[in-house]
Amino acid sequence: MANYVSGYVLPVPTGRIAAYRKLARVAATVFKEHGALDYVECVSDDLTPPFGRSFTTAVRATSEESVVFAWIVFKSRAHRDRVNAKVMKDPRMREVCGDAGDVPFNPKRMTWGGFKMLVQG
Repeated sequence: MANYVSGYVLPVPTGRIAAYRKLARVAATVFKEHGALDYVECVSDDLTPPFGRSFTTAVRATSEESVVFAWIVFKSRAHRDRVNAKVMKDPRMREVCGDAGDVPFNPKRMTWGGFKMLVQG
């Protein structure tokens, strides 16, 4: 059976990438401890595609922002839901995220979704 992926794209003020990295490192630990198979976060480097819509445009990133592209791998959608429930109750996530206003990005501009794997190499 193919795995299941939660994918995310979000703008982060470039000056807050270090703070975001701290949050992401804690999140990676928490997700993996609660059962996620893999956790990856990447920061933009080349967002000038010769065709199609850029990630920058998709999340309305400004020139002062970098784009983060991330994904978490689970066994299935049901597994994702169980892991997410545990992660949301984990006090380490509350510590690193605090209130929504304390996170180093605007969650309202984040785009995300769940995906069934189509091909895995």
